[in-house]
Amino acid sequence: DFEASFIRLIDKVTNGSRIEINQTGTTLYYQPGLLYGGSLEHDCSPSRGIGYYLESLLCLAPFMKHPLKIVLRGVTNDQVDPSVDVLKATALPLLKKFGIDGESLDIKINRRGMPPKGGGEILFACPVRKVLQPVQFTDPGKIKRIRGTAYSVRVSPQMANRMVESARGILNKFLPDIYIYTDHMKGVNSGKSPGFGMCLTAETINGTILSAELASNPQGQGAAVLPEELGQNCAKLLLEEVYR
Repeated sequence: DFEASFIRLIDKVTNGSRIEINQTGTTLYYQPGLLYGGSLEHDCSPSRGIGYYLESLLCLAPFMKHPLKIVLRGVTNDQVDPSVDVLKATALPLLKKFGIDGESLDIKINRRGMPPKGGGEILFACPVRKVLQPVQFTDPGKIKRIRGTAYSVRVSPQMANRMVESARGILNKFLPDIYIYTDHMKGVNSGKSPGFGMCLTAETINGTILSAELASNPQGQGAAVLPEELGQNCAKLLLEEVYR
């Protein structure tokens, strides 16, 4: 279902694509059309995160005919795909290096949605660039600061603070400049399922950004996760990225 939803999304952003799928769903014939863009909306399948759809849109968006403004609905943070937070923190600065920037380049999280039911909503906007700047980018540089977001939806707001505290317990040994935001969404903006999670990014003096993230198990699946453990494990994942 998520692959079918992705094909429908690609059909929306293009003009004149031909798509044929056989009855058993085992072969796909796809003839690409023109990248058209414009203002669009799409409901993503909740079995995969919005990041799954957003990753490919990030590659195509700068080359559309009209600037792309698209509202995607579904799961913003899960355990499978890169979350919208991580793509916002890592992919957008990377696009800027290639000369794709301006006020119109943005990923905005209007609502968070956790699996299994989703209910999140994001806005992705990207300007059109015909030419990319060549980039020479080989020296990652030393880590200078760590930023992050601890989010919680439909659970106690205290969960986010507990994650922040345990993550800082590990990271403070290495670096003084650490700031982790807490993001607790209420009411309509909190989607349809409870959950919490954390995304951390480490920035270097040369503007390289390394990221790590973790989310709690979906409602009714697997054992309950303690926010303290999740915070610690996320900090360790980030340190592992830096180590690599």
